[in-house]
Amino acid sequence: MLYAFGFDKIGVVMSDLYFVDPRPSPGQEGAERGVRLEVRLLERGELQGSIYSAQPISVGRPVWRADLLESVEGPMGSFDRTHHHPAFRGWEPGRRHFVEEMSAQPVEWVGQRLADLPGLLEAAGFDAGEVGSGDAEALAAAVPEITDALRRLLDRVHGGELARPPAGEPVASARAGWL
Repeated sequence: MLYAFGFDKIGVVMSDLYFVDPRPSPGQEGAERGVRLEVRLLERGELQGSIYSAQPISVGRPVWRADLLESVEGPMGSFDRTHHHPAFRGWEPGRRHFVEEMSAQPVEWVGQRLADLPGLLEAAGFDAGEVGSGDAEALAAAVPEITDALRRLLDRVHGGELARPPAGEPVASARAGWL
């Protein structure tokens, strides 16, 4: 399942995720499940027909990522693998940053970060000139709606409906989800 919230030049996308890293860091072995949320650049394409044609939209380069993950072997709702990536190099995320407060209150922690787009951009080393002038205010105003969708998505993961492993044999590497 994929959710997308778009503003002027910034968007927030989130999806359920089932993940098995083929080269895990120590202590990160085994399958993970949960929700990935990313702040991304959005681009409007040129209309491909009349003024009534559908608007082409690109969900572009990532700025910041939050992974509300937990070990599949652990209890639902443990958030034992929850972390964020404060910056990207192109399309590649930096290292996982584990924050105790994030694991304790993941939805609230993410909401606080989203409410401060200028701070998030600065921490990411991102040029604030690439975002729209009203993006920070629009994103901050939408945080309650975004966190509500995030809670619903997590509920569906914890209910066993989403973030499921690929069908078939167990795998050594997997990434099931939009993000």
